[in-house]
Amino acid sequence: MGAEAAVAKVLTPMPSVYSTARHRVLMTTDTVSDVWPYAIELSKALVARGHAVALAAMGGMPSREQQREVAAIPGLALHASAYKLAWMDEPWDDMRAAGKWLLNLARDLRPTVVHLNSFGHADLPWPAPVITVAHSCVLAWWRAVHGAPPPPAWLRYRQCVQGSLRASDLLVAPTYATLRSLERHYGTHGGTRVIAHGRSASAEQSAAKGPWIFSSARMDDAGCNGQALANIAAKLSWPVYMGGDTSPHNSHAGATGIDNVRVLGQLGDAQWRRWLAHTSIYAAPSRYEPLGISILDAALARCALVLGDIDSLRELWDGAALFVAPDDEEALARTLQQLIDDEMLRERYAALALRRAQMYTPANMAESYLCAYNDIAAPSGITTSWAQPARASLAQISAPTFGVRQEERHGNAAFPHVWNREPGRNHDHVVAWPGRARSHRGSRRPDS
Repeated sequence: MGAEAAVAKVLTPMPSVYSTARHRVLMTTDTVSDVWPYAIELSKALVARGHAVALAAMGGMPSREQQREVAAIPGLALHASAYKLAWMDEPWDDMRAAGKWLLNLARDLRPTVVHLNSFGHADLPWPAPVITVAHSCVLAWWRAVHGAPPPPAWLRYRQCVQGSLRASDLLVAPTYATLRSLERHYGTHGGTRVIAHGRSASAEQSAAKGPWIFSSARMDDAGCNGQALANIAAKLSWPVYMGGDTSPHNSHAGATGIDNVRVLGQLGDAQWRRWLAHTSIYAAPSRYEPLGISILDAALARCALVLGDIDSLRELWDGAALFVAPDDEEALARTLQQLIDDEMLRERYAALALRRAQMYTPANMAESYLCAYNDIAAPSGITTSWAQPARASLAQISAPTFGVRQEERHGNAAFPHVWNREPGRNHDHVVAWPGRARSHRGSRRPDS
């Protein structure tokens, strides 16, 4: 779709209380990835705390179900468009047009914080400080899938992302693995912080479990690595159900599937959660997975998890899931069959997954983002976090098979990422926003 055809619409207007809210957040999202449920969860939690959020959606017009999700959150505004995102084919005209649209929204809405969930617009002349959240990266995907640098065709994308990271007042990532990947591909940045995604539990999580394996890993997405699951499905005594979009050119696509695989196609949120509620084992043998919203949903639905052994998933789920190397199909088949055959083991890992998932709440996520908003919007020249002790006391949390050290930061318990926190690295070095006419990249970390 060209920029001239990417019509923008106001689907849900801003409420009258917007002007009096402590934080007025202009937040971008997209309608075609896991960024959407993340943005909905965060917006809902922020609005519940008395803050105002205006969502600016891109990538495609929201579906009716997505519009209903927004309408169910009193006080949440939705502005929608079909402008392309940086990772899509030939997006540059659309991105320029989207930039003008976003600046017009900012002029009308007067946000206190601009929260970008995509690359390409952080360097605009915003009237407020900017947070960029790195949900995924094409270069990291390419490296994980192909084991080599991306081709020259992605040079413009690299420059786009690099400019966004440098222009942001704060860079946020869901894991330290994601931060390290960004540094590897784009160099070091100013202020950075890790905030895990949060998710609300389904009302059906106590449903009876059925004898099958479920996955959202698409067979036509090498990062999700669904093809590995399809390749070994015939060796398993339980059927494998796969949800999500599948290319019509993929030979495995179809409602009936082949070789013990059933492809369900795109599922709505209600269908998706219903399937998880009745699923015993959830498999995600991913080569690349920076967000993991679907895995979090499965854990909240009390599914036993079998995951690809990659840094980001280890960081989030180590001790609460079984891991297999993404290219080891024999190990994948062996591990899944072991869970099928051993009910006690399956129940144990389902309980561990649920317990871990209950740490990743929308409330914790919202509190951490509010601390970040306060830090970059603080009126003084130092951050609120600097006004507190550099490192607060540690709290010990016990669990059946793992010991967790949690750190009190910014007045709320940090996420389990502190299990893997890198010693001596300051990921919270943020300078209050000085205005877009001056340098707005934050200060450098002491070790950079």
